[in-house]
Amino acid sequence: MTDTQAAPALIGDIGGTNVRFGLLDADGTRDVRVFPCDRFHHLDHAISTYLADCGGPRPSRAALDVACPVTGDQVTMTNRAWSFSIAALKRSLGLDSLIVINDFEAVAHSVPRLTPADRVQVGGGEPRPGHTVGIIGPGTGLGVAGLVPVGKTWRPVAGEGGHATMPAIDDREAEILHRLRRHFPHVSAERVLNGDGLVALYRTIAALQNVEVPMCQPADVSQAALDGSSPLAVETVSTYCAMLGTVAGNLALTLGAHGGIFIAGGIVPKLGELFLTSGFRERFESKGRLSGYVRPIPTYLITHPLPAFLGLAAVLEDAAESG
Repeated sequence: MTDTQAAPALIGDIGGTNVRFGLLDADGTRDVRVFPCDRFHHLDHAISTYLADCGGPRPSRAALDVACPVTGDQVTMTNRAWSFSIAALKRSLGLDSLIVINDFEAVAHSVPRLTPADRVQVGGGEPRPGHTVGIIGPGTGLGVAGLVPVGKTWRPVAGEGGHATMPAIDDREAEILHRLRRHFPHVSAERVLNGDGLVALYRTIAALQNVEVPMCQPADVSQAALDGSSPLAVETVSTYCAMLGTVAGNLALTLGAHGGIFIAGGIVPKLGELFLTSGFRERFESKGRLSGYVRPIPTYLITHPLPAFLGLAAVLEDAAESG
């Protein structure tokens, strides 16, 4: 019996807006709770609150994913004013082991565990077994990762591709990005494709049409597009999906991702049919002389509610087997 089967372990998905925790045992993940980050002063506070809420014996092992680079002991989140030492957090929580990885590294780990019910294919294409996979996901930030086959296993490649410069495909997009550069010295893909980016697109497109719009939240733009109450919101979401297709196609070219591109994150699944019928896939395939190279690559929308938890479970299992 492995350690994962013998006692529950803490798993946590630490985003810029929400934190999600669960306890992993031989029967799967239980006691899943979601908390807004604004409720807590720091990560230690969030974890301690969750464990007190669950009660029972405290776990001795934990695996967390965080929405930022993990390059050493000190971790500083990109879209949340939280910073912590992995070693200090381990001591504070009384853990025997603590694994901390990038959030999209965790999502990458989940891909081999997804079932057909956990994903929806967008457009055509067929995966080539044993080939590299790409993962991209808009949420509070824009996560990007790869999954590379190594023998009979897979090795995630964590990076910060969401901060690569956002390209313009036509004059309209060039004007949008030109206006955004008045506010941001570097307009990355994340600046356009995360939650705040959806609002920035909405306000920028409104400005191009000489229309004044009130301040709003990403959910307001999405809902107005979904119910068709705002042509401006519909245009914004259409532009958003097309730009995401551009970046996803660039990822497919960069990685040679013939195993497929998987879309995660909190924004796109909520768009539903609006995304599935958008220009995402057309833009994904629109790569000039290399369009024929990209066209056979399938794209999938991950519909599993907590793919990072699947990935963290895989990380803990691998650690138990190797240690």
